[in-house]
Amino acid sequence: MNTTLTITRPDDWHLHVRDGAALQSVLPYTARQFARAIVMPNLRPPVTTSAQAVAYRERILAARPQEGPGSDFQPLMTLYLTDNTPVAEIEAAKAAGVVALKLYPAGATTNSDAGVTDIRKTYKTLEAMQRAGLLLLVHGEVTDGEIDVFDREAVFIDQVMRPLRADFPELKVVFEHITTKESAEYVAAADRYTAATVTPQHLLYNRNSIFMGGLRPHYYCLPVLKREVHRQALLQAVASGSPKFFLGTDSAPHAAQLKEASVCGAGCFTAPAALELYAEAFEALGALDKLEAFASHHGPDFYGLPRNTGTVTLVRAPQTLPETLPFGDSLIKPLRGGETLNWKLLA
Repeated sequence: MNTTLTITRPDDWHLHVRDGAALQSVLPYTARQFARAIVMPNLRPPVTTSAQAVAYRERILAARPQEGPGSDFQPLMTLYLTDNTPVAEIEAAKAAGVVALKLYPAGATTNSDAGVTDIRKTYKTLEAMQRAGLLLLVHGEVTDGEIDVFDREAVFIDQVMRPLRADFPELKVVFEHITTKESAEYVAAADRYTAATVTPQHLLYNRNSIFMGGLRPHYYCLPVLKREVHRQALLQAVASGSPKFFLGTDSAPHAAQLKEASVCGAGCFTAPAALELYAEAFEALGALDKLEAFASHHGPDFYGLPRNTGTVTLVRAPQTLPETLPFGDSLIKPLRGGETLNWKLLA
């Protein structure tokens, strides 16, 4: 049994860090593990222009540790796609170093009210993105209230992804935080312009985890955890070694009192122990040898960015996660807070 695991320093290809005091609280957890991260634009108000993205990037850089691990962390910025994103904004975004735009179907998840109501309304913008080489990052769920919440990702493939891929065959698309057998099979069979991120919670848990011993809001995220057959399909996808699948935590911080409210926010806060959680999933698969490519190689290769040159080391040793952590002027509860993990990232 491996007791240490050293891999190329990884990147997080799907991350929420919020803003203000919350940003100051959560960013160091990511920066100590990851060299880069794709930062989601669903602030309130959302990041819809390159000028806003540049300003947000500066706030993130200011929140990095001043020295030591994480002081060299680099955020990769995105814009929030709307029905009315101007074509001219794509050229400005490219010039500003923005790497992607995020498609949130309106009403699909946290701060998605300004999202896209009909993908066809964005076609001129998507054409400009394809020409410029900017990626499209997709929250893949339909929002029709008549469709069961557990089926919305699978329906999205037929209603949105297949027509989108036919109309923009050379637009790079990341199907983010996939949760279903249908999505894993779709991405595996797709061409080189389609890839997917997979979160630690969707590798480790099925939907039973939300309800064991009572309603457990810290396991509630969107897309929601699915049946065990879907979790097994995701495990098979990442264990396959396919370059189409790579790490994206979708770590989504919410203050504890909001997660535990009568109507709670969607998202699992996994940043404090992201790599340890992934290591647990890959070890259970007997696929620790596949973790490095998933965490450190496939993402930059798909984005057309260089792989990192440094390394990080995990040791197989128990650690107990704090039950709560500071979050601005409040507290936040990480996923598995108060529990013991089998792996620990060395400082």
